Amino acid sequence: MPNDKPNFGTELKGAINHKLDEAGLSQQDYVKAALKWQYNWIGLAGAAAFAVVSGTGLPLVLAAGLELMYVALVPQSSRFRRLVRSWKYAGEKREHDKRLEEMYKNLPPEMRSRYAFVQQVAQAIRTNYQQLSASSQIFARQMAERLDGLLEGYVRLLFTANTHREYLKSLNPDQVRSEVAFLEKSLEKNAPKVQEINRRRIEILRKRVTKFEKIQENRQVIDAQCAAIEDVLQLIRDQSVTMRDPQEVSAQLENLVQDVEQTEQSVREMEEIYALTAQESDELRLPEAGGEPPQQNRVRN
Repeated sequence: MPNDKPNFGTELKGAINHKLDEAGLSQQDYVKAALKWQYNWIGLAGAAAFAVVSGTGLPLVLAAGLELMYVALVPQSSRFRRLVRSWKYAGEKREHDKRLEEMYKNLPPEMRSRYAFVQQVAQAIRTNYQQLSASSQIFARQMAERLDGLLEGYVRLLFTANTHREYLKSLNPDQVRSEVAFLEKSLEKNAPKVQEINRRRIEILRKRVTKFEKIQENRQVIDAQCAAIEDVLQLIRDQSVTMRDPQEVSAQLENLVQDVEQTEQSVREMEEIYALTAQESDELRLPEAGGEPPQQNRVRN
């Protein structure tokens, strides 16, 4: 006897696919998109113009009725929803490209030169594999897409490396350690209230040193990953002169892209830890002692 009950797994898969297909858009978003669509405005403007020319409000009344039908029907259309999603994807792509461009503009000249060199290597790989047979072009296109993704990841890594480098320049850990040592040495000589404040200062300064060391380690990881990208791409370029299998090259690039994503994920996790550390430091705000924090023997960075 056939089971007429719907399969739970199928229903769940269908629900997930539907949600993914909606791309985070609600019914309200589709209605807004329909109202903002240029053809809607053209129609309304035409009705208004016709009302002015004819000297009667009838066109506006008809337009209002049509507009209600339009708002009720068009946002439900699957074709219109696909169009709205394509607008959303295009907008996200523009924002993504804009962020990458801003990152590139903020890079120092030496890092821009490194990026330009990697771009040249990637272009040489593309050029070599464009000469393959038509049957191999599908793999060549996959390889080109992965090269694009790799270049984007490379820019993000360079930007992060530069951000870390600028932070490291702003802090002298030896001075901070000296200040910690001085505070610890003179702690017992101070009044109880000053001791309480200085204990908190010592805790904050130690967190700053720890953060400095983590960022320094992070920057080394990013530098190594950037160098690995440059080395692997140059190897692929050299191999592309004789290698006739773009699928193999595509697999190499896929592994490299995964390495870059893993490095970026590690950096993000580390930055979240930094954010938590900064929050903890804020919670350790120095209490006021007569309205003024202690300033004696303070080492500036």
